Amino acid sequence: MTAMYHWLFVPLTLGLGVIVCILESLYVKTGNEEWKKATQFWMTLFGINFAIGVATGIILEFEFGTNWSNYSWFVGDIFGAPLAIEAILAFFMEATFISIMFFGWKKVSKGFHLASTWLTVIGATLSALWILVANAWMQFPVGMEFNPDTVRNEMIDFWSILFSPVAINKFFHTVISGWVLGSLFVVGVSAWFLLKKREIDFSLRSIKVAAIIGLISTILLAYTGDNSAYNVSQKQPMKLAAMESLYNGQKPNALVALGILNPAKKSYNDSIDPFIFKIEVPSLLSLLANRDINSFVPGIKDILNGGYKTMDGTVALSFDEKQARGKAAIKSLADYQTAIQSKDTAAAKIHKAALKVNYAQFGYGYIDKAEKMIPNIPTIYYSFRLMVMIGFYFIALFGLVLYFSLKKKIEKANWLLWISLLSIPLGYVAGQLGWVVAEVGRQPWAIQDVLPVQAAISNISANSVKITFFLFLVLFTALLVAEIRIMLKQIKKGPVEK
Repeated sequence: MTAMYHWLFVPLTLGLGVIVCILESLYVKTGNEEWKKATQFWMTLFGINFAIGVATGIILEFEFGTNWSNYSWFVGDIFGAPLAIEAILAFFMEATFISIMFFGWKKVSKGFHLASTWLTVIGATLSALWILVANAWMQFPVGMEFNPDTVRNEMIDFWSILFSPVAINKFFHTVISGWVLGSLFVVGVSAWFLLKKREIDFSLRSIKVAAIIGLISTILLAYTGDNSAYNVSQKQPMKLAAMESLYNGQKPNALVALGILNPAKKSYNDSIDPFIFKIEVPSLLSLLANRDINSFVPGIKDILNGGYKTMDGTVALSFDEKQARGKAAIKSLADYQTAIQSKDTAAAKIHKAALKVNYAQFGYGYIDKAEKMIPNIPTIYYSFRLMVMIGFYFIALFGLVLYFSLKKKIEKANWLLWISLLSIPLGYVAGQLGWVVAEVGRQPWAIQDVLPVQAAISNISANSVKITFFLFLVLFTALLVAEIRIMLKQIKKGPVEK
């Protein structure tokens, strides 16, 4: 809940920041005061949104200690490093230059002010980088080694964590989605001014810049989204199977373009068809998942039963085999600790070696049933498809807005202005759906294959969680309502000379 509220503010900060930088760059280059006027208006909205986003982000980091203490103990040496870098490097960078960005217009030169604006936005983007590196590591844990003496995972290769394919693609995909939302917001608000016949020159300038950025960003978003699906297929096959409601893999495998799930499907082992109705594109899932049009894509049943050949040529283990290895790893850890306490060096060495052999399946030892490996399929399936449909809609919308702007017909196209204005909430919906797919789709794992959720939580009562949940829900809702009211007041006021 905290993360979803936080993500209401972060993408607009990232998106508006880039647009503000470009608008001020145009002002410095041309000297035209209209560009400065546009810059200052969108900068004010950026500042309002930035402040609220910081508040929710700080609370989110504290929750790792309060609600996820086992998680923080088990992987804190690794997970904490990117968050520490984010605070020391990126956040201090933002905090240093944002004051010049807002209050230095008449105190520093144009060039220095422009540099401060860019550095503030780069700082915000670097904040996103380190947080997304941490999240990507949860999806694909690399660069670590388990220390049985401390019962903690320790970092052994920082660069493999930073430059893992999941981290790099997640960073670009997530940040670009912020650019899309920022562009959508600027286009929508500018459309409102045009509908009200107010600030015509300001609106036309803003809408053209935002439409260009939005169109480029949505195309890049589709590209990084394809790479995200490929990474999921290689690193988290169960998530991909849930995204497609795929129970039995085939060779080649079709992609379900449209389909309605069958609510009568209760178990991965029953013979009920998972779809009431579906439209498929032949072989496309094999191509997207493995870059091979004739490849095999495992379904839920295949993943749990094992026995199929993976793309690297190995034979996939079944859940039962992984569970047995996980329990063996947990037992080896306990035996190792006992041997250390009794100062039996030879036995400790044997148990440590056995632990290392089975550690890759350590987390499976905490899961008692194969069914618990399956995330909520309807949630993932529908969230993914709705997100993709909204993404393609944005490509069409930005294309139309840019075409009408270049043809100087946007002022008279009231239907398009209304569509642009009413489309703003869809940017938030698409962003939230993306995170639902990413986070709900990897359940039951807090860290993929290493730590399930039930082993990651703090030893606190359910009532304590419920009470704090609703307290934060009220607090965050109040912050959201406050932000919307302040933003609407500022928008109605319109751009003014500062």
